[in-house]
Amino acid sequence: MRINQKGFTLIEIAIVLVIIGLLLGGVLKGQELIQNARVRNIIAQQDGIKAAFFGFQDRYRGIPGDYTKANANANIPGAGTTCGPTTSDSLIDTTDKSICAWYQLSKAGFITGNYTGTGSVADPTNSPSNPFGGLMQLIFDNIYADGATLAGGVSTIPSVHNIKTGTNIPATILAEVDRKIDDGTPNTGNFRFSAWPSSLSTICIAGSGPYTWAITSTATQCGGVSLF
Repeated sequence: MRINQKGFTLIEIAIVLVIIGLLLGGVLKGQELIQNARVRNIIAQQDGIKAAFFGFQDRYRGIPGDYTKANANANIPGAGTTCGPTTSDSLIDTTDKSICAWYQLSKAGFITGNYTGTGSVADPTNSPSNPFGGLMQLIFDNIYADGATLAGGVSTIPSVHNIKTGTNIPATILAEVDRKIDDGTPNTGNFRFSAWPSSLSTICIAGSGPYTWAITSTATQCGGVSLF
């Protein structure tokens, strides 16, 4: 007795391969779209906070967080005397002022959110978060990367007002943000790597000068900063 064995024809195999290719292409495209959305979200957050900072400064002739308690109580609806210095030096140069900045910006209507204005900087009721859950910071300091700090030396860079993205962000995302809005390098320009609050340059940065963002699967707990 002769048994006929049937297999797939070349056309059937080709159809299967095309379907697999389409599925893989769709998955990869979906991942790319998700990453691009997160990049745009981080950029929009940074731009929105800058606009809020300058909008507050223009309206009140003062700096959010550094705006005195007396002025906040008199001019910002609902702000009261919850936070703010007694006298102003036009700088958000302490943790307390950084916490207060979000409170005064929200009470003035420049950002959304309900912040307490007091307590710990690590408290999510005091600070907005990035798309990955890391808490952001608006402050005047020099906790951002340059060649000296990445090489293990002492920073000599000046303090400036800046917006920290917060940590938990993959270095691949920060690299794309840097390419889109700055020079793509983590230690130069207006967008850089920041070690605040727990981002590690040994994981998030590659090279030994010139430096690059570490495009690896393990570089996920990273943070950046926008200088202005």
